[in-house]
Amino acid sequence: MTGLKTSLDGLLRAGVDRGDVPGVSAMLTNGAETLYQGAFGERELGGGTAMSLDTVVSIASMTKAITATAAMQLVEKGELELDAPASKVIPYLGEVPVLDGFDDGGQPILRPAKTAITLRHLLTHTAGFGYEMWNREILDYQAATDSPSIRTRKLATLKTPLLFDPGTEWNYGISIDWAGQMVEAVTGQRLGDYMQASIFAPLGMASSSFKASPDMASRQAAIHLRGDDGALRATGGGAGLPEPEFDTGGGGLLSTVEDYTKFLRMILNRGECPGGQILAAETVAMMSANQMGDTRVGPMMTAVPPLSNDAEFFPGVEKAWGLSFMINLGPAPTGRSAGSLAWAGLTNTYYWIDPAKDIAGVYATQIYPFCDTLSLPLFLAFETAVYDSLS
Repeated sequence: MTGLKTSLDGLLRAGVDRGDVPGVSAMLTNGAETLYQGAFGERELGGGTAMSLDTVVSIASMTKAITATAAMQLVEKGELELDAPASKVIPYLGEVPVLDGFDDGGQPILRPAKTAITLRHLLTHTAGFGYEMWNREILDYQAATDSPSIRTRKLATLKTPLLFDPGTEWNYGISIDWAGQMVEAVTGQRLGDYMQASIFAPLGMASSSFKASPDMASRQAAIHLRGDDGALRATGGGAGLPEPEFDTGGGGLLSTVEDYTKFLRMILNRGECPGGQILAAETVAMMSANQMGDTRVGPMMTAVPPLSNDAEFFPGVEKAWGLSFMINLGPAPTGRSAGSLAWAGLTNTYYWIDPAKDIAGVYATQIYPFCDTLSLPLFLAFETAVYDSLS
């Protein structure tokens, strides 16, 4: 693996030197051991503190797979059901209307949903919920009703209407936040407390939490913005965000590439880790399979350019969703096998899991907007180099 390390070190270091990213950390694993680890650049551009494998980053929507793991643990125990109405656990989820447009005065036109939201819908993003970053209708609804933006981190931000009837389409949104609320409802615990006892502790993920401990805060990277001129500027270590009113299962976790690699390795090992069986092998197989039938994942067109560019992974390759992973149904141009699992975080954090080749990787920097024009290509080059070395 000496040649692989040299290749990947050179690739990531060059990305930092070119200014593609302020700092980056990355790891590669199989089911048995770490195959690569490296970190380059700075936690904050010009700050003088080196990026490291234990640098704490906002993993944003990489939180979703961990929240889904928590939910599926409870499905195994019979405390949650995939296909029962979610309103059995959270009554409000039986009352969410569908947004059918706006009247001449700009007020929303709402109607009752024709089908019931289920946990399976939530975990596959087929419930009808959206995110304001990629759905202009949500922004218009917030403006018309004086509803809070998701960036306020208020619980009320989850009370947006559906964009279609549950089970009829795919749309990326706040569904996993509601799955996290279901975990809280049946356990009587905050989501982070449940994760700590049932996922983080057995996996040895000591630097993963919804709230940074003093030690974690001392290792946290700054989030950077890519300006129209292509230059990066630091916005601070995430400390400027409002205190969240709830543990945001869709995107609130802080973690490190070291910690997240332990989670990825557990999935490769079908739920097993040194601390015990996190999930049954059959559950991991279910999570890793298409759970949305003939529905397919589509592109996410930005409605808030400072937060996200238009986003689509591997255009031309059909993609479905498991519980809760994106699944590329055909081989990816990077070398990723058909049937691999993946997703990402708004701050330009990315991961993939390739069960067919027993390999998984994670890459983290801290940049807005999502699908950054320089950071995303660097991640894809990293992945491609990994598969080139395997072949």
